[in-house]
Amino acid sequence: MDNFSISQYLKGHIRTVPDWPAPGVQFRDITPLLQDPKVFRVLIDAFVHRYMDPDLRPDVVAGLDARGFILGAVVAYELNVGFIPIRKKGKLPFETVKETYELEYGSATVELHTDAVRPGNRVLLIDDLIATGGTMLAGKNLLEKLGAVVIEGAAIVDLPELGGSAKVRASGLELYTLLDFAGH
Repeated sequence: MDNFSISQYLKGHIRTVPDWPAPGVQFRDITPLLQDPKVFRVLIDAFVHRYMDPDLRPDVVAGLDARGFILGAVVAYELNVGFIPIRKKGKLPFETVKETYELEYGSATVELHTDAVRPGNRVLLIDDLIATGGTMLAGKNLLEKLGAVVIEGAAIVDLPELGGSAKVRASGLELYTLLDFAGH
């Protein structure tokens, strides 16, 4: 399959839930992508084939809480590299670094173990979608605090009208997404 047909194929397996979690929000639900083994394999293979390229190959994959864990762990396994969870505040048991970022409705904090990466490690940062970009940028900042080099951010879905992908790219982080949805 070429990239366009992969995008269309995957897009056809994302459920839109209107007015969730708040009125006016069109929630893009990726769980149907995960439920069908063929669709899940196409999804993971799209990322794995990209990151097998020696110029893009990471030393480790970092996944953002929580759906980034699903994608990141499988991609890391397939690439034969380690996986790092970036968790919501208070979920990691060891010494952490933290980063607080703004959401549409307040703020949130994510954390990373202080020994998760070594200086110079090449990291692929992955999540399910890019909305406002806050979570992706917080993850990038955490990894960079520990001396890692975030080679690229990746996600299944971009919601470009929310401005997050533009904000992520403006920060200097390359961003790879498989598809986008108009509206939010």
